[in-house]
Amino acid sequence: MLHTLAISNYRSIRELALPFGALTVVSGANGVGKSSLYRCLRLLADTARGQLVGGLAREGGLRSTLWAGPEVISKGMRQRGQVQGTVRKHPVRLRLGFQSDDFGFAIELGLPSPSANAFALDPEIKREVVWVGPELNRRTTLVDRRRNIVQFAGEAGLSEGASAVPLHESVLTHVADPRRAPELMVLRERLRGWRFYDHLRSDRDAPARRPQIGTWTPTMAHDGSDLAAAVATLFAMEGREAVFDRAVADAFPGAKVRVRGETAMEVVVEQPGMLRPLAAAELSDGTLRYLMLVAALQSVAPPELLVLNEPETSLHADLIPALGRLILEAATRSQVWVVTHSRALVAALGADADIEQHVLDKDMGETVLLGQTLLTTPRWTWPAR
Repeated sequence: MLHTLAISNYRSIRELALPFGALTVVSGANGVGKSSLYRCLRLLADTARGQLVGGLAREGGLRSTLWAGPEVISKGMRQRGQVQGTVRKHPVRLRLGFQSDDFGFAIELGLPSPSANAFALDPEIKREVVWVGPELNRRTTLVDRRRNIVQFAGEAGLSEGASAVPLHESVLTHVADPRRAPELMVLRERLRGWRFYDHLRSDRDAPARRPQIGTWTPTMAHDGSDLAAAVATLFAMEGREAVFDRAVADAFPGAKVRVRGETAMEVVVEQPGMLRPLAAAELSDGTLRYLMLVAALQSVAPPELLVLNEPETSLHADLIPALGRLILEAATRSQVWVVTHSRALVAALGADADIEQHVLDKDMGETVLLGQTLLTTPRWTWPAR
């Protein structure tokens, strides 16, 4: 289970450490930085897939994603209500990290060394550290990477690795040594298993509206394109069809979902008063999207972390309470992170002790967590460059 997400110098986030719960709900007005938090989680997952540099490139490159404000917002700036340029004292860097039950991980990216090649704008990984336990220090460090040199913990302390790591590759993908660094293999598979749903397509041309070749699908695709196969996989598990039917009936009383076809599969919905089932192509955007959310949240293979970005999109207000119950039930199997604009969804999720409710705001252009103080900020130390 994750306990802390730490971010430094990403878009509107100058410095932020947020606590995680079994269910973490992030809300706030437009433009306060909710999507930035979501993208940081995606970038961390991309690190384990070897796609971190590519992910930043798709966002416009490192220079476009860095915090654009002053290095430090002074008391005087706050009193005047305006920021101004200051003399930089630290290197330009983007830092991401998290702390879990067992391991901590932090990565720092910086501007590349001057180069004349075609990839001179690609960021370089300057620092990467994996540690064990709740606090980073020399005794708890397991893997320590400075630029392209990697050190591993041993009986005599940290010792240099056998080979250098390219500056654009993470140790999570480049190093595969089950003897010297088994924790890297654990972390790599853990991050690769994180699941994100932020683009469930329900438009008229959405793949979920058309019959698709179906195979065993324990995890629905991020865009819902294999919805029918994912539902058929759920129905193949003993007792899961009834659970799925209850979730659908919670939102649409009396309705049942079935999968039609064997090779080319499509979802159909039986509804009271209808003489024939409705195919996916006939469903409203909200109905189709809700079915995809049910399939995602009731997955045969629950992930350690499930991230939903604005799941309420296209849903009628009457469906929000049912969605809330669906998310709460999923949070008993996976750690769930929800980014939402919907006050109704926030209310439906409640305020249980295991739920972290985060409301974001902007202060002098900087994303801040409302109500967070020094006493409520998770303890976090960035590794020095």
